[in-house]
Amino acid sequence: MTTTTISSAHHRSLGDHTWQDEAVCQSTEYNPVDPEIFFPEPDETAKITAAKSLCGQCPVRRACLDAALENNDTDGIRGGLTEEERRPLHEKLAHRLDYSRVNATIAGRDVHLTKAERRAVVQAAYRHGLTEQRLAWLLKITEEHAQKLYRETRRALVHRDLEPATNTIPPPVTDGERLGRVDFGTAA
Repeated sequence: MTTTTISSAHHRSLGDHTWQDEAVCQSTEYNPVDPEIFFPEPDETAKITAAKSLCGQCPVRRACLDAALENNDTDGIRGGLTEEERRPLHEKLAHRLDYSRVNATIAGRDVHLTKAERRAVVQAAYRHGLTEQRLAWLLKITEEHAQKLYRETRRALVHRDLEPATNTIPPPVTDGERLGRVDFGTAA
């Protein structure tokens, strides 16, 4: 019988660089690593392959990739990806919505958040009944700003409940005839 353990994602805190101590690319007396292999020219496929194979063994690969994306680091191989492979991720970063980051923030971790993730934190905090003071502490904002965010969230939830459904199908148009049973589709 196989047992599966699902561990929560470990996100680095803002300004936390301790993850680098666990990186495979750190050169030691027993494991000398040439840092130049992580900055290959586009045609140096052997260096790229060597760097990616090291990254594939790294326990902090995700933290390295996140740090590269969050710091807009566009040079070299980071997190197992080349500059060209990271480019689309850089472009999409502002719209990232990773709920594990949201949950980590709600739990009190100091995690780098995008605008979408910050909005999700406000909504989650509101749903969980966190105080404005706690929200202010989590997002490092003033209590007045947290109150404003809660008012906006409350208003958005009320308006969402009051808005009519916009994706309704209009009734079929007839020339004054009465619609019969065959005029409607069957339920699947």
